[in-house]
Amino acid sequence: MDQLTVTLQQPMAEVEAAARVALGDQGFGILAEIDVAEILASKLGVHRAPLKILGACNPALVNQALDVSLDVALSLPCNVVLHAIDDHTTTVTIADPAVIMPGDDFRELVQDARQRLGAALASLL
Repeated sequence: MDQLTVTLQQPMAEVEAAARVALGDQGFGILAEIDVAEILASKLGVHRAPLKILGACNPALVNQALDVSLDVALSLPCNVVLHAIDDHTTTVTIADPAVIMPGDDFRELVQDARQRLGAALASLL
């Protein structure tokens, strides 16, 4: 899958806090969060490196996308994945908006979303 990603030499908690601010600066709020590692540990007794999914949403972009096609709701909210490589290294990955919203009808919206998400990631560096 095409994606936007950065790897940072920082602990996951610090990266998560900074990512929330960076996304907010680009008009994205966090609608949901899923602590995948915690869920797997509690439900299956499986221990994995910290892995969290933040469900990010920019209401203006979502409204525009839904005007083009209600099918885009299947891909909402935008998942921002935080993964701890080790105690001091974290990756942040976001699916490329062109994958979520393919086709010419979404071209301008994809460019706007990609620019905003890319700016959020760049500000983490």
